[in-house]
Amino acid sequence: MDFEKQLSLLKRGAVNIVSEAELAEKLKSGKKLRIKLGVDPTSSDLHLGHSVVLSKLRQFQDLGHTAVLIIGDFTARVGDPSGRDSTRPMLNEEDVKINAKTYTEQAFKVLDREKTEIRFNSQWLIPFTQHNSGSMSELINTAKNLTVSRILEREDFKNRMKNEMPISLLEILYPVFQGYDSVAVKADVELGGQDQIFNLLMGRDLQKFYSQSPQIVVTVPLLVGTDGEKKMSKSYGNYIALNDSSKDIFGKTMSLSDETMYCYYELLTDKDMNEVKSLHPMEAKKRLAAMLTDRFCGEGEGIKAREEFEKVFSAGQIPQDMEEFKMDSPMKLSQLMVLCKMAKSNNEARRLIEAGAVKIDGKKMASDSIIEPLEGIIQAGKRNFRKLVKGV
Repeated sequence: MDFEKQLSLLKRGAVNIVSEAELAEKLKSGKKLRIKLGVDPTSSDLHLGHSVVLSKLRQFQDLGHTAVLIIGDFTARVGDPSGRDSTRPMLNEEDVKINAKTYTEQAFKVLDREKTEIRFNSQWLIPFTQHNSGSMSELINTAKNLTVSRILEREDFKNRMKNEMPISLLEILYPVFQGYDSVAVKADVELGGQDQIFNLLMGRDLQKFYSQSPQIVVTVPLLVGTDGEKKMSKSYGNYIALNDSSKDIFGKTMSLSDETMYCYYELLTDKDMNEVKSLHPMEAKKRLAAMLTDRFCGEGEGIKAREEFEKVFSAGQIPQDMEEFKMDSPMKLSQLMVLCKMAKSNNEARRLIEAGAVKIDGKKMASDSIIEPLEGIIQAGKRNFRKLVKGV
């Protein structure tokens, strides 16, 4: 691919490039670049929102560059303040290790494993924060060259101070830790969500202090959730997880508004938008749903999910291959839904019940009541069905 096409591809969907001229110069050099992306394993699942920046990293890989995926096993325990109006709860070491393993497994649904360098930032941040042979730590030496006013420029800190919300000293140090990651891996480019711009620019500052060539900063938009309003997040319940079933990925994609669907095309695919918009919106949505299903569930799964969707929802049929769940004792509806794997938590189940999205044998369930063992069909939303049978 010639230089202009490379630059056009990498610019697509980007919010900030600091700076485009520097990126162009590095691409023209023909040098194999080190492209950094840091992720803090604060939960067990990645979702499509994460795949936006992972897809941008994959674009760099496909152009011959090296992806450096940093698992923030140190920074996850500090907590990234970006976009937060309160301090994040600290995670324990065991949870971070479990989540980190899940993250690396899911990231390779997007990234090329052979062109990815996995690093854990505890490797350099633990020494960075400790004394070395009786001398001051690297952190102290680095902190002498940073000002509090520079750190407090970030918008989320300004808002919290204005609202008299606490800011911990660890949160103030977080961008320093993330910036030092760039020094440790000698990043040429760092990627992140648009809410990460302050942290990424800190990496440029620290690289200059350590006499390194400053990294290019590329940010991407925060993907809106399936509700079309808030950013995609597990806490909002508006996410499509990379580990979701083919049925769920296809069905959740089909629930998007047309406007949100076009946004997903722009951020998650390299399809020509003029061609996409020439299609009927329903057909465009089915193609998007099939593409995403193939990408995260395996080639050919998209066609199967589309056929099932059209059979069930276009023709108003109930699927024939429902999973069975044996009920051998009375239980609350929310508990039943979690055990049936129709909801990931009791809270999520109760939200679905309150929204009127749960039915048993076609009857809408008005409350989280006790359900006696029965034979029938439970439905959550438009896509989730389970066959209930009485246990022995």
